[in-house]
Amino acid sequence: MERIIKDTTANPAPLGLLGFGLTTVLLNLHNAGFFELNVMIMAMGIFYGGIAQLIAGILESKKGNTFGAIAFISYGAFWLTLVAIWTLPLLGLPKASPTAMGWYLLMWGIMTFGMFIATLNAAKISQFVFLSLTILFVLLAISDFTGSHTLHTIAGYEGILTGALAIYDAFGQIINESLKKDIIPLGKK
Repeated sequence: MERIIKDTTANPAPLGLLGFGLTTVLLNLHNAGFFELNVMIMAMGIFYGGIAQLIAGILESKKGNTFGAIAFISYGAFWLTLVAIWTLPLLGLPKASPTAMGWYLLMWGIMTFGMFIATLNAAKISQFVFLSLTILFVLLAISDFTGSHTLHTIAGYEGILTGALAIYDAFGQIINESLKKDIIPLGKK
C-alpha cells in the first residue's frame, strides 16, 4: 500500500520576499539620496536580505520548488556578497573599482533576466518583481560604468519600486492565505 504524505509546512515565499523587499527599499532610499550608506543597511543586508532569504530558499527546496530555491538562495547570497564588498576593504582587501562593480551588477542583471523569463507562466506580480529588478541591476551597472550620479539616483527610485512590489507580493500571499480568499490581487494565471 502506497503511503501519501501531505505537505503541511508553511509557505516560505513571503519570508524571502519580505527579506528581499524591505532590504531593497532601504538600500535604494540611500541610492536615491535620502541618507548615507550606513550600518542599518548592512545589518539588514546580512540578516534579513541575506540569512532570512537563504533560509527561505532552503525551505523552498524542501518543498520541491526549484524556482523559489534558486531565487531566494541567490538573492540572499547577493546581499551577503554586497555587504562583503563594502566591508572587506576595511580588513585590507582591495576595494572594488566602479568598473568591477558595474560588471558585478550586470551579471546579476543577466541572472535576474533569466529568472524573469521563468516567471512568464507565474502570477503577474512575480513578473513585475523580476522585470523591475532586472531594470534596477542594469541601471546600477550603467551608473557604475559611466559614473553617472543622476542615473544612480534614478536607479534608487526604481529600486524603491522593486522592493515595494516584493513587499506587496509577500503581504498578498500572507493575507490571502490567512483569510482563505483572494483579497489582494496578485494576477494569478
